[in-house]
Amino acid sequence: MSDERLARAHRVLDVELAALRQLRTRLGPEFGHAVETLLACRGKVVVSGVGKSGLVCRKMAATFASTGTPAIFLHAGEASHGDLGMLVRGDVLIAVSNSGETEEVLHLLPLVRRFGIPLIALTSRTESTLARAADVSLDVSVPEEACPLGLAPTASTTVTMALGDALAVALLEERGFSTDDFALLHPAGALGRRLLRVEDLMHAGEQLPLVSESAPLKDTLMEITGKRLGVTGVVDAAGNLVGIVTDGDLRRGLERTADIRALRAADLMTRSPKTIVPDALAAQAVAFMERHLITSLFVLAPASKRPLGVIHLHDLLRAGIV
Repeated sequence: MSDERLARAHRVLDVELAALRQLRTRLGPEFGHAVETLLACRGKVVVSGVGKSGLVCRKMAATFASTGTPAIFLHAGEASHGDLGMLVRGDVLIAVSNSGETEEVLHLLPLVRRFGIPLIALTSRTESTLARAADVSLDVSVPEEACPLGLAPTASTTVTMALGDALAVALLEERGFSTDDFALLHPAGALGRRLLRVEDLMHAGEQLPLVSESAPLKDTLMEITGKRLGVTGVVDAAGNLVGIVTDGDLRRGLERTADIRALRAADLMTRSPKTIVPDALAAQAVAFMERHLITSLFVLAPASKRPLGVIHLHDLLRAGIV
């Protein structure tokens, strides 16, 4: 029985993979025209459909919005009951209907024509009413559905969703949408934490522990204790980071020195410490610390040895990065 179930799963995946391969082969200049239409949009992208297509539309709108293209979902069935007000001049409408004859979707056409709203259709019938009314029509037909009855939308919804992803990614790249932009739109949750940068979590300003090379043991110890990070940076006369002193460095220095009163920060410090730049991802800082078995990193400005801050493993733990 388990072998039969696995075979069914393989068949579904094979059918959907074949549909995606056919879409890839079929896709032509009309895809570029759709991207140009969306790039020229001065309002928002409204994605509309009903049923399973409507669910795909919700996902498409969410993907557009999260990758820098303002977008909303409009349920075509609710449009005639007041939600049509979501669609205004300056918008672009993406309408999804497998048959191209879905009544609720076709009810949107008079407003589209009246307001001169560009229409991109995703349909499996290139001669349908929706396809003929569209400025750009994208063919999402499939050889067969994965459903053995040929009734439940399966391969067709997969192809439509994949084409929506392709449009969103093309727009993302055309706009030069960056990791910083992505982080701005995803401030919460696991994704937001993954996109936090070192500069978002580092200790800077008065919180930054620093002493000069000539600082005596007492001052070095007070700096480590006062800033409560278990470490202090050591800077030269020009303010460049030349080393760090940790709790471990203090203990080792005391063990090997007879007269501790003569100790200076330069005598205790670890030279050439590991550092990181402020715009590095916090997750990169974790990996770097784990690789080198350390618990803190001083943050230097790019192409500089001047310390801007320090980030501790505890900061990364509190932020949920670890």
